[in-house]
Amino acid sequence: MGEQQTCWTLIDAAAAGNESQRGEFVRLYQPVATSYFQSRWAASPLRSDIDDAVQDSFVECFRQDGVLERVAGERPEGFRKFFHGVLRNIALRRETKRLPEAGLIADQPDEQTRCSQAFDRAWARLILAEATRLHAEAAAREGPREVRRVELLRLRFQDSLPIRDIAMLWNEDPASVHHEYATARKEFSTALRQALAFQNPNATPEQLNTTFREFLQLLS
Repeated sequence: MGEQQTCWTLIDAAAAGNESQRGEFVRLYQPVATSYFQSRWAASPLRSDIDDAVQDSFVECFRQDGVLERVAGERPEGFRKFFHGVLRNIALRRETKRLPEAGLIADQPDEQTRCSQAFDRAWARLILAEATRLHAEAAAREGPREVRRVELLRLRFQDSLPIRDIAMLWNEDPASVHHEYATARKEFSTALRQALAFQNPNATPEQLNTTFREFLQLLS
């Protein structure tokens, strides 16, 4: 995503038929759609429909007078809730046609809550992946020290290595690595806010801070 791009500029371009932006739209949101249908149908005969339902979602988005054209004009409060509604409607349509009783079960309040939570977790992973990408791109522009701080976060969080073990691995003073770790966290926080702002371009600073805190709770 470019520095000036937001989810709305992406949606506008995708709605207008821009193929590269449609590809970017699918790259961003396909994992969310897949996770939603997997959660909803994991124990259902409809689990074999997951890939087709994901494809249906993007057909619905890209067709003439489809979802993206509508949302580009309406500009609802946020695309996250709108996309969630699209996926739920696709699911209900297939459940009603293929397995009516499954639709009735899946539309119960407790199932709606479970599926919504699965969607929220998938959305959080989307934001985290984008923040990670933005952080790495920014580091690559800055220089090798910044790139090494990206690697430091990877070792700390993906490989679960304590700072003292990373310091030993790098043959460096643990205090120095702790300092670099604190800097890396600040840099990643900046990238995370950028990723959140992409999805919430009209948010005030206060609203973005609230969204930032809510996102951290989703990851906990």
